[in-house]
Amino acid sequence: MSRVIHTHIKDEAQMIRRLKEEGYFNIFVWEDRAGTRYAEHTHPHHEVRWVISGVLEIEEGGKIVRLEAGDRLESPPHTPHSAYVPQTVRYVCASR
Repeated sequence: MSRVIHTHIKDEAQMIRRLKEEGYFNIFVWEDRAGTRYAEHTHPHHEVRWVISGVLEIEEGGKIVRLEAGDRLESPPHTPHSAYVPQTVRYVCASR
């Protein structure tokens, strides 16, 4: 099961620096426009989505988690989830 950490960190450079220190790779910044949907899928690695600005909703196991600026979602490998963007969102993605 994924977990949400409310970090209050909203600085992109600080997020990226912290993820590198934690051993994450494939670190990049992504942006989705309001209304974007991602069908249920999985990732082969431990994944992080750390919101810089906007809102991202992740559905996992029938529950919806709303992520806002400063929120960090950590998901184990092969966790089925879908996503919806109710408000344009910018976030840092990383794998480990």
